[in-house]
Amino acid sequence: MADSTRLDKYLWSIRVFKTRSDATDACRGGKVLVNGQDAKPSREVKSGDMIQIRKGAVLYQYKVLQPIDRRQGAALVEQYAQNLTPESELAKLHAPHESFFVVRDRGAGRPTKKERREMDTLYSALEEEFSSEDFD
Repeated sequence: MADSTRLDKYLWSIRVFKTRSDATDACRGGKVLVNGQDAKPSREVKSGDMIQIRKGAVLYQYKVLQPIDRRQGAALVEQYAQNLTPESELAKLHAPHESFFVVRDRGAGRPTKKERREMDTLYSALEEEFSSEDFD
């Protein structure tokens, strides 16, 4: 086993990302922090490093227990990484998603300019209502 391994390879190995290129893109997109600093995909990670990954609304946190560069089975991942993600972050995965859908009769065609303005007014009123609520 090596003392360190590339960050993108490590994230792929512990099954945080499905492909190594997904891990690379996340690193380049500023969604991965190592010890609180932005990390390039080629950054070397070693035992004890703390990794934060932003995937959607959730901020995952991992502690590197042992660097590895080969993909592991799901049951073996806990030997190489410790998941420190708080329950409050994981709860965001199960949060209800509010959506609004306008139903139009089949064959009614595209909305007129007036109908479009009415829909825009309705959407903006809903956005204001939901953004003013406190979800914390």
